[in-house]
Amino acid sequence: MLSMIIEGIRKVSDADIVILESTASGTPVMANYQALKYDFPRVLMLDVKDSIWVEVENPLNKPLIIPTFWIPNVILSSDYLISVAPLRILNGQPNLTLTNLLSLVPVNKYTTRESYDQLYSLGIDKVIADLYFTLPFDLGIVEARQKFSVVGNDLTKGKTEEFNKIFVGEPSQVDNEITELLGMKAEYLDLIKVARVGLES
Repeated sequence: MLSMIIEGIRKVSDADIVILESTASGTPVMANYQALKYDFPRVLMLDVKDSIWVEVENPLNKPLIIPTFWIPNVILSSDYLISVAPLRILNGQPNLTLTNLLSLVPVNKYTTRESYDQLYSLGIDKVIADLYFTLPFDLGIVEARQKFSVVGNDLTKGKTEEFNKIFVGEPSQVDNEITELLGMKAEYLDLIKVARVGLES
């Protein structure tokens, strides 16, 4: 899927392409890139944990829970941002393009024992909604040829079902379309709708 996205970008632009990813444990991500056999010409693959961090203010007049986020500076210097995610259901909750943005904040600043436990203790849906406004991505892509469902804490073990779809669009719209299709709820989408009204008024 990623190779198709890169090929599509190259058809219309010769711009630099950066892939930025992290691991939930904070361990180096390069081993994951190698395991996935990522070897794209003229594509820079970076590890979030090696980034230079910039504190960015939440543009909402009344942030839901977090007034500022630490963001990798490479994101702020990028012209077009794409969040690419598989279709995953974790313990009954959709894990889509906006949840994927959590991987861009430094795990060492938001954890004490487990990955992002401080953010979860604050209310992860409010965090995701705040992050959506603070870190506006241009495009969301969910590769949903298969749906992967996990129950429990072991993200390597779950049920795989054929789904045969690919979703592309503005990130919150993509997430909303998928949750409606699945008959599921994502509280962060409702929070975004309410906060957007306040931001536009």
